[in-house]
Amino acid sequence: MNFCDQLARAEQLNQSMLCVGLDPEPRRFPGRLKGDTNRIFDFCAAIVDATADLVIAFKPQIAHFAARRAEDQLERLMRHMRSVAPQVPVILDAKRGDIGSTAEQYAIEVFERYGADAVTLSPFMGFDSVQPYLKHHGKGAFLLCRTSNPGGDDLQNQRLADVAGAPLLFEHIASLAQGPWNTNGQLGLVVGATYPAEIERVRSLAPTLPLLIPGVGAQGGDALATVRAGWRGQAGKTTAQIVVNSSRAILYASAGDDYAAAARAEAVRTREVLQAARGVG
Repeated sequence: MNFCDQLARAEQLNQSMLCVGLDPEPRRFPGRLKGDTNRIFDFCAAIVDATADLVIAFKPQIAHFAARRAEDQLERLMRHMRSVAPQVPVILDAKRGDIGSTAEQYAIEVFERYGADAVTLSPFMGFDSVQPYLKHHGKGAFLLCRTSNPGGDDLQNQRLADVAGAPLLFEHIASLAQGPWNTNGQLGLVVGATYPAEIERVRSLAPTLPLLIPGVGAQGGDALATVRAGWRGQAGKTTAQIVVNSSRAILYASAGDDYAAAARAEAVRTREVLQAARGVG
């Protein structure tokens, strides 16, 4: 089963567009776990266990593990997710963007060492930086397109030529991903929830690609506007998927020993808001 098929299955099984981002920050861990970098796996595994039936995907952020020399805990977490939630695809948030043999090694790291189903990539160096990942059969890749950070305007919102009607850079990326770059049929785009009008523009340029949409929750993105801008379907059936990520709002819903239960409650609430926005109770 390829990545897009996995997404479709998880959306149907769990009735969800919610992705839980796993961005462990030990200083924010609750109770007896607080500050303990050796308990990163324990914290994340508890969140996974509490939300596995509520999500379309999990998205571990690799830097949050690597900065604390916790890559072994990430490997263990990946195996744990495969065991307890085999129906849920895993997107490794790495934002890699190199070329040649380096990109090939990064792809091996993502798909063979960690066993991820998809990865986030920066397309700034062109198709050369994307192609090595697409050689891994059935694996997905989400290209940064219109990100939620204010500095994204520095490049993404610039016109490619000083003439009327010339596309903005993010529009060009969306068109490439929908068209000639999508050689394995498993590309998607990252579009921030803080720009719903631009989610809608990306959707018009990439009508069939899955969109990974961070920024709902702690970053202030509007869940209702996000779904209306990016999700497409008929009679409740999805024709173009969105994967709406929430990290901190779910991970740190409680500072007490009830953190896993609180994470579940917040995930339930967010999932319900997203489903209601597309007209599904």
